[in-house]
Amino acid sequence: MSDLQALLNQLGGSNLSDLTRALGGVDESQARSALAMGLPAILAALQRNAASPEGAQALDRALERDHDGSVLDNLGAVFSGARSADGEGILRHALGDRRGAVEQAVSRQSELDASQVSKLLAMVAPLVMGQLGRQRRSGGLDAGGLGDLLQRETQAVTRDAPALGGLAGLLDRDGDGSIADELGGIAKGILGGMMKRDR
Repeated sequence: MSDLQALLNQLGGSNLSDLTRALGGVDESQARSALAMGLPAILAALQRNAASPEGAQALDRALERDHDGSVLDNLGAVFSGARSADGEGILRHALGDRRGAVEQAVSRQSELDASQVSKLLAMVAPLVMGQLGRQRRSGGLDAGGLGDLLQRETQAVTRDAPALGGLAGLLDRDGDGSIADELGGIAKGILGGMMKRDR
């Protein structure tokens, strides 16, 4: 299991009740579904951005400067909203003008409202970056190594959700302007894997 897949399982497992409270007491199945779509969408966007040498170098600098992995040791601060500004910045750079489309698609599939999805993504984005930062430090990775790491992580998640391969391109596999179908396929695959591990 990849480290980011383990993070997804951690958030969808023992920490799920804390997350649902942070979102205003939403249903756990809705939060789990939103996680199963939102975290891979962030990962796919980061992989897409790091596909160019300039993008990989920018990600490397950001991880070195701001994301050493310590955020993973204090999830309570994340769920309290203390890192929301960081999350907003990460989403702005990772998703760009596709953020609204991602949030709407996750909202439709999970039945959370768009504002709750936006809050969830802003909470988990620093955790994704923290995990990448921790892997960067432990592996002594440079910008090129980060690109390889993101590719491996994306491939690992794809084993549970093959539709992620399309997300990694332009977050719109079929070019129809909607990513709802792609995210729905991702969620089904990942949720199935999460449920099996919970048993």
